[in-house]
Amino acid sequence: MAQSLREIAQALKASDKKVQLIYAFNGTGKTRLSQEFTELIDPKELNEEALEEQPIKVLYYNAFTEDLFYWDNDLDGDIVRKLKIHPNKFTNWIFTDQGQAFNIITNFQHYTSDKLTPRFNEESVSYDENGNAIIVNAYSEITFSIEGGNADRIENVKISKGEESNLIWCVFHSLLEQIIEVLNIVEPSDRDTNQFNNLQYVFIDDPVSSLDDTHLIELAVNIAQLIKSSQSTSPKFIITTHNPLFYNVLFNEFNNADNRHGYKLKHCEKKRLEKLDDGTFNLHIQSKDSPFAYHLFLLKELEKVAQSGDIQKYHFNFLRNILEKTSTFLGYVDWKELLPNEAEGSRDGYYNRIINLSSHSKFSGEEISVLTTQEKDVLKHLVREITRIYNFRSNINQPVTLHNVAV
Repeated sequence: MAQSLREIAQALKASDKKVQLIYAFNGTGKTRLSQEFTELIDPKELNEEALEEQPIKVLYYNAFTEDLFYWDNDLDGDIVRKLKIHPNKFTNWIFTDQGQAFNIITNFQHYTSDKLTPRFNEESVSYDENGNAIIVNAYSEITFSIEGGNADRIENVKISKGEESNLIWCVFHSLLEQIIEVLNIVEPSDRDTNQFNNLQYVFIDDPVSSLDDTHLIELAVNIAQLIKSSQSTSPKFIITTHNPLFYNVLFNEFNNADNRHGYKLKHCEKKRLEKLDDGTFNLHIQSKDSPFAYHLFLLKELEKVAQSGDIQKYHFNFLRNILEKTSTFLGYVDWKELLPNEAEGSRDGYYNRIINLSSHSKFSGEEISVLTTQEKDVLKHLVREITRIYNFRSNINQPVTLHNVAV
């Protein structure tokens, strides 16, 4: 049934499941869904003073979390490069109230390198030319160094965007570890802090950008184990992702009971969020016994757009992904070998066309570009031929009409 994001958020709230795991393409609206859900559970007060006094009901990790961290690259001196932290209730809670700096550093080095060391600043005071005090609050800046042999150290390193995303996730993950540990104490009066007592939901949106497959799998397993160790009725967890490997590992992990902590299979529900052409959404319940085959899902999407003609540039990324996974499964060295070769040079032509149309896109699922009729016909032709040659079960009910398929 077609719904708005607000209605999807209300459906997530109405669920009695401990965990809701949702797969969706980039550009579908996962981040907007997390914002709709947050506003539904914990509407923002217009009065900032009232906001500070409100107990936290929902904790979220999404693109807005990453925006709390930004670089000062010292463009004048090009020496002291800092990752600055925008202070708000969330960051003050983590660094000042909960003292999570050490755990954050430990988790960050686990997923990157024990030689790459983040350092949080202490409070400092300097004075401008008029003698006015300039106060830099503690835990408002991070500098990075690389520890070498013989006590050598490279200071003021500018870390990569992937390492930065990793650090921000570790900030969230370290807090989540503490929250679950505290809330697992049954009697509120026995807990070290009462700050988490009103927490109802944790919403995690795509924490996997930049991780290689090995660390991605490890992260998925760690998140699942951490959530399964949560024994209290609150918080409930919602996880969204566009990454099929991350989704499938989580799917399998949540499909395993944990008798130590009382986690049962029925505690998790797996879903897929789909954006419709009219701007509404469908939230599909996934099979309970196995994760979905991502390449088959992509093929189904390609078959649908081949029929409708609504083909975008990012659909060539889908085709390339299918070919890469199929070539690995069949033992081909290069996915190019899977392309049809009706005439001399046609395989190279198809290959070059796919490469050109599936490259240079950071977020392929969000990209929209105008394709020529010929390019659309090439995609239709390749979808039909690959389905036929490699015996995929087709979802196309009608033959594809081709017009001047040239490469």
